[in-house]
Amino acid sequence: MDRTIVSTGTEWEATVGYSRAVRTGSRVEVSGTTATDENGDVVGADDPYAQTVRALEIVDDALDEVGASIADVVRTRIYVTDIDDWEAIGEAHGEVFADVRPATSMVEVSRLIDPEHLVEIEAVAIVDDE
Repeated sequence: MDRTIVSTGTEWEATVGYSRAVRTGSRVEVSGTTATDENGDVVGADDPYAQTVRALEIVDDALDEVGASIADVVRTRIYVTDIDDWEAIGEAHGEVFADVRPATSMVEVSRLIDPEHLVEIEAVAIVDDE
């Protein structure tokens, strides 16, 4: 089975031993993704909507690198530091996945790796190679 990995080149991928995304066959798994810019700085501090939008842009870029798209996503998992932000986060998620409507979960966690991160998103896609 072929295995294709997506790397964003951050120091953390090598240190922790992970990839932004991995495609094996028709399945693509995208790692937990937070709202950062190309320098690794947090985007949208104090704005859960903006962080969700940015995280999903990064997810979309990773999918694109392995021949998949948002339309192929069948599952997302959303980790939030304040469940009271669910409407803003859900609005951004809904704008991206309006017609796709993947299975999803939103779970409140005590914290993410950076205190400024409010949202982290994982995605699973199945690519129809036909």
